[in-house]
Amino acid sequence: MKILAFAGSTSSTSINRELVKFVLKDFQNEEINLIDLNDFTMPVFSVDLEKKGFPDEAHHFLKVIEECDVIICSLAEHNRSYSAAFKNVFDWSSRINVKVFQNKPMLLMSTSPGGYGGGNVMNTAKTFFPQFAADIKDTFSLPKFYENFDLESGVINPDMLSELKSKIENFKNQIKTND
Repeated sequence: MKILAFAGSTSSTSINRELVKFVLKDFQNEEINLIDLNDFTMPVFSVDLEKKGFPDEAHHFLKVIEECDVIICSLAEHNRSYSAAFKNVFDWSSRINVKVFQNKPMLLMSTSPGGYGGGNVMNTAKTFFPQFAADIKDTFSLPKFYENFDLESGVINPDMLSELKSKIENFKNQIKTND
């Protein structure tokens, strides 16, 4: 199984990337492509620029989705929405192929330093991603990242760790069913 994994952030210290890396430890026997949104930097989307053509990076983003079997991502929340970097990649890609996520099974996550755990961006994504052909199989939100996560140990809150492990197992069972 080929897994595409990413954080919806370009921060070099992305807590969402740390969450993704922690979850990927449960998929060690799989082929993993952990991408960095910094490799998909493009001009800010506009219809005027679109008339001049699409950036290669947008085509490349769609290609890495095409080549995977499943997607694991954790979205950063900036001002209660997607990060500008993710939104830009998403905007450009969706203009090439409105089915950006190409019906791939997805484990959708978010985390933040605050108590809502990126819940606003999670709720937005749960609503809109299926309209762009995401097959969201399960979701997980980790609140208070710095209290509940250790860079060496991962999720340290026992209840949240149990919830996450259950959701990972559920995701694995669902994607096995799809094979």
